[in-house]
Amino acid sequence: MIERIKSALARCGVAMWRVNETVEETAELFFVKKQLDTRRSKDVRKYDVTVFRDVAAPGGGKPARGFTSVRLIAFMDDAQMDEELKGAYYAAQFAANPYFDLPDSARAPMARKTGELAEAPLARSAGKMVKALFAPDVHGDAFVNSAELFVSRSVHHIVSSEGTDVSYTDARVCGEFVVQCREPEDVEIHNTFEYDQLDERALSAKVEEALTFVRDRARAQRVLKSGKYDLVLSGNAVAEVLSYYISRSSASSVYARYSTWKRGEDVQGETAGERLSLTLQATAPYSGEGIPMADLPVLESGTLNAYHGPNRFCRYLNVKPTGLYEKVSCANGTTPFETLKKGPVVWAVTFSDFQMDAMSGHFGGEIRLAYLIEDGKVTPITGGSVNGSILEAQKNLVFSTERYVTAQYEGPYAVRLKGVSIAGAGE
Repeated sequence: MIERIKSALARCGVAMWRVNETVEETAELFFVKKQLDTRRSKDVRKYDVTVFRDVAAPGGGKPARGFTSVRLIAFMDDAQMDEELKGAYYAAQFAANPYFDLPDSARAPMARKTGELAEAPLARSAGKMVKALFAPDVHGDAFVNSAELFVSRSVHHIVSSEGTDVSYTDARVCGEFVVQCREPEDVEIHNTFEYDQLDERALSAKVEEALTFVRDRARAQRVLKSGKYDLVLSGNAVAEVLSYYISRSSASSVYARYSTWKRGEDVQGETAGERLSLTLQATAPYSGEGIPMADLPVLESGTLNAYHGPNRFCRYLNVKPTGLYEKVSCANGTTPFETLKKGPVVWAVTFSDFQMDAMSGHFGGEIRLAYLIEDGKVTPITGGSVNGSILEAQKNLVFSTERYVTAQYEGPYAVRLKGVSIAGAGE
């Protein structure tokens, strides 16, 4: 198929291009409570073709360079393929950007991912993760209402007009589950998970925690008064807060001047808490553009070490292209979690929608469940919302020694932020 695409590109007069071939097999399981409701398997092969086109500059000099992408499928005949590529090549002239060099050529044998998830039959891996998911579901008052689990294994092949020809294998397990508690109030909490290894222990721990949270949500009170509180965030919310630093250090943000950060600059400022150290982890050996990837320290003790991003924006900043990363790791963590959440503090554990605004540095969301911890008493609460600023909170960050791992994040389970505004639901 790739040779057919190359021939079609030549027929259409496209000199600069990239083809991303993805072959993916997936096992999908759907449960109602503990009963398997639907089982599906998929085997998909797709071809994403990016075509580049130069547009002459009015006053001479380097041309502008545009690009568009189109997806081709194997059952297309030559005429259909030519039509799609000609349309993409025509559209590319209207998406012109300042000139940039294409990624350097990369050639290497296939890089194969190791480990049980990547090597064992999909059905076996799915069975182990299903067992891990339902293992904690042994309580009478809180239970897993429904669940979906997907195990996938894929082969990625990247070729380009610049001579790139690289490939690698990957494997993931992801899904979602809903936990429910009916008394004293009938409530449900939706949860998602994703791992790049067969992490049965992490999934069981997540489900056990979710069952505890939904049980407490069912009896939570609307008693929190508005004010400023020390706030503890945990799990995915920690990764969301830290995404501010990844966004601000991206080459695209710096080039567009959304971020004024400079390499070698202390971007955390004066602190009384922990100094941030963040690393982008290479979860694949190559980016979608065929750029070789390696772990990249972005922040070291609060100082910006590197920009990161796709080829085009790195070229604009005259830095080595790094490719797009999917996972960040945080090396911080000095305080045991039990010490971290000693009162007075609000530990917010589930939100209806928790977000970080990389432009302003504000984070927040509506509280579904939190714990008000003060005077030795722990009160489950609901209602109200968090509205904080990382620009203020980063002065006093304290992270837990306990760790939390997903396909996108590896780092402290929790962080304590000082003096965050919370709009309460109590009188």
